[in-house]
Amino acid sequence: MATLTLARAYQHSFDTHPNITLALTGGCLNSLGDVVAQVTEKTLGKSDVYRPYDLPRTLRFFFFGFTVSPFLGRWNTILERWFPLRTIPGSSKVSIKALSKRVACDQLILAPIGLGVFLGSMGIMERRTLPQIKEKLADLYKPAVLANWKVWPIAQLINFRYMPLPYRVPFQSGCGVFWTLYLSLLNAREDEKQDLEVALHRNANE
Repeated sequence: MATLTLARAYQHSFDTHPNITLALTGGCLNSLGDVVAQVTEKTLGKSDVYRPYDLPRTLRFFFFGFTVSPFLGRWNTILERWFPLRTIPGSSKVSIKALSKRVACDQLILAPIGLGVFLGSMGIMERRTLPQIKEKLADLYKPAVLANWKVWPIAQLINFRYMPLPYRVPFQSGCGVFWTLYLSLLNAREDEKQDLEVALHRNANE
C-alpha cells in the first residue's frame, strides 16, 4: 500500500514538475551510492587511520545527479521519438530492432559523453587543477567506459523495454546506486593518488 502511494505521489509530481522531480530523485539516489561507497571503504579499509565521513563528497554526487537527471529525462524522450518500440499504434508487439537501436544509441553516444562529464565535473568540484583533471581522465576514462559496457546494456535493455517513460530515470538511478559505488571508489582512489603526488612534490621542494 505504501509503495502504491509513493508511486502515485511520484507520478503526480512528475506530471506537474517533471524536471525538479527527476533532479531530486537522481540527486538522492546518486548521493546514496556515495554513502554506500564510503561505508564500504570504511568496512573494507585496512588502514588504522581514522577518516571522518566526507560529507562534501556526498554533496558533490548529489549535485551531479541533480544536474544531469533532467537531461537524462530529455534524452529518454528523444530515444522514444527516434526509435518507437511499437510501430503499430495500440499493438503490444515490440520491435526488437528498434529496442536494439535504442540501447546501442544510448551506450555509444550518451554513456561515453556522460562518463567524461562525470570525471571532469568531479575534478572541477574538487578544485583540481587542469593538469590533474586531464590526468584523472587519462587514468580513469577508458576503464570506466569498458566497465560501463559490461553492465549497462542489459540494464538499459530492461529499462527501455519494460519501464514507462516517467520511471526510466529513477530506474536507471536506482540501478546506478551500485554503479555510483563503483565510480565513487574509482574516483576516490584517483584523488588519493593525486593528493599523494602533491604532498610528495611539496615535501621535495621544502
